[in-house]
Amino acid sequence: MPEISRKQQRKIIHIDMDCFYAAVETREKPALKGQPVAVGGLPGQRGVVAACNYEARAFGVHSAMPMSIAVRCCRELVRLPVRMELYRQVSTQIRSIFDEYTPLIEPLSLDEAYLDVSSVTLCQGSASLMAKEIRQRIFEKTGLTASAGVGPNKLIAKIASDWQKPNGQTVVPPGQVSDFIRPLPVKKIFGVGRVTAGKMHLLGLHTCEDLQTLSVEQLIQHFGSFGERLYQQCRGIDDRPVSNDRLTKSLSVEDTYVMDLIDLDACLSELDKLYELLLQRFERARQKEHEKAQRLEREPLPLKVKTLFLKMRFSDFETTTAQQTGNAPDLSVYRELCERAYARGGRPVRLLGLGMAFEADDELDLQQDLVFGEERI
Repeated sequence: MPEISRKQQRKIIHIDMDCFYAAVETREKPALKGQPVAVGGLPGQRGVVAACNYEARAFGVHSAMPMSIAVRCCRELVRLPVRMELYRQVSTQIRSIFDEYTPLIEPLSLDEAYLDVSSVTLCQGSASLMAKEIRQRIFEKTGLTASAGVGPNKLIAKIASDWQKPNGQTVVPPGQVSDFIRPLPVKKIFGVGRVTAGKMHLLGLHTCEDLQTLSVEQLIQHFGSFGERLYQQCRGIDDRPVSNDRLTKSLSVEDTYVMDLIDLDACLSELDKLYELLLQRFERARQKEHEKAQRLEREPLPLKVKTLFLKMRFSDFETTTAQQTGNAPDLSVYRELCERAYARGGRPVRLLGLGMAFEADDELDLQQDLVFGEERI
């Protein structure tokens, strides 16, 4: 496939599966169709909602909500455990469809990915037609629906994919980017979370159009180095390429306990199990990188550890993290970090997590892996 020149307009598709985990479970159990379904931990286990369908969302249930609260929102909620291996199998089926359209695929998770189809001649070279065809083929192969966004860059395509969910598609041609981006709430911008959005609102900044009234210097003054990226994104500018050769930036594991860990000794006694899980995930990440290297016919990229970190959430939901430089996983370091974190609260603990961050290659456009992405829920 020819390389995309700087002057050539990119055509990016963002595919996002609709309520993926819950949709897979409903497919496996057709009797659940039309019922509110949540996948995640059970109420008595302090688990959280990993995913839920639209029927559950109508009651106010959403992902990351404690399952105990979800049940109070919807007494008819059907609660199902996470079956990650099943979701991975379905994700592999979906990825095989993407592979038939372009080699430039950037998975964000099991249920969403960017596809660069700028030089693809299928469907008369129409990204819109390709997205429609891909969605139809996903449905025929898996019985699941997907939504899509099509745009000249990753920012626009991802925002657009959320525009007509579920089972919808939104296309934003290059000439319509400005009109599309201006009225969007600031929270649609990558990196703008609750805290940053709150600060923006205090400044009277509620939409991308509001942000456009500030110079890059003013944005940097208010939001630090993030201000420069804000200046670009609030105008719909995003030059990031779709990359199928990303290196994991960090990985971690965590556990939420049925009963609070009453003191430091109780916390320390849990570290061995978490540490073993972390090592297992580390090995899987290395194996995945070797498989990717073989597929792309290149040398494996090294996962060089640079930082070890620990996350602790106390019984009152206050959360703290402690970190230390290191070049390899080390249980003794995690014990020291646990002692340091516990000293900040000195009260029962409901959650512990261990993680590591890797050195980034400046030549690669790195995306952070899901932090604490293997919480047992």
